[in-house]
Amino acid sequence: MTRSIKYLLFAIPVITTLLITSCGEGTPTQDATTAIQTAVALTVAAQNALEVPATETPDTAAIPTKTPLQLLTPLATLASPSTTPPANSSRAECASASLTSETINDGTIFKPGEQFTKTWQITNTSPCYWDTTYKIVFWDGDVLGGGYVYNLPQAAAPGQTLPISLVLTAPTTEGTYRSEWKLQTPDNINFGVGLYNASFYTEIVVSSAAKPKYDITSVTTSFTREPSTGCPANTTFTVYATVATNGPLEFTYHWDQKDGNNSSPKTYNMESAATKTFTREWKFGRANTQGSKWITFVITAPTQQEYKVDFEFVCP
Repeated sequence: MTRSIKYLLFAIPVITTLLITSCGEGTPTQDATTAIQTAVALTVAAQNALEVPATETPDTAAIPTKTPLQLLTPLATLASPSTTPPANSSRAECASASLTSETINDGTIFKPGEQFTKTWQITNTSPCYWDTTYKIVFWDGDVLGGGYVYNLPQAAAPGQTLPISLVLTAPTTEGTYRSEWKLQTPDNINFGVGLYNASFYTEIVVSSAAKPKYDITSVTTSFTREPSTGCPANTTFTVYATVATNGPLEFTYHWDQKDGNNSSPKTYNMESAATKTFTREWKFGRANTQGSKWITFVITAPTQQEYKVDFEFVCP
């Protein structure tokens, strides 16, 4: 249709020119004038036909439809973090952990063949995401009836602490037993806890005695200063003594201080193998004598034990 219109536009001027020429010079005749007007009308109609195409009903089946835009779910919710170390790290850097706490005190007494569950709270101190392809592997000592290899019970992101629990069984022969364990990366790098990658372990005593001789297995001490620096009106030093037993035990203790302000004796009953922390405060003002101080945690029964904590009061 467009081609026909183009031919018509070309033909109309030609026809008009011939008509004018055929009339010769001078004023056009009526017939010529009519012919010219007709040509002009045809030209305008042809231009309109080009500018405004005829309306056609579209074939809806031929028009492609658009799928509505869908928002993508954040990748963080679609997949677990990769076990691949960050760009500037190696598998060796993934092998880093620390021991936060544990259950069952070392030296706890069990009967022959008695089953128990030991739990270590292990913190992932590496820059890597640990998944369950990491393993817990037996390292040294006695396996205590457990397996030699376990998969990590759950994933742990960097900085996260997870419980590692093993169901173990006391041997049938009396004695002291130690079972040591480590972790292992998916590419078989073994690692433990702390700066020296030490194994985490449990140490138990097996006894068939009807009334085993329970005792205090350890006492650890420390202190804090509040505030840690400066010279306020009052400075408080707090001494901590954490006592661990290997079974139910009653013991007597008291505190001694350098200034002679000693506490009276107290008795504490540990109902099972457990730990208990005791505290003692000593407050100082600006006018107090400065210099070396000490507080001693004293256990008088069932056996005499003393644990001295030295510190210094300085108020610049």
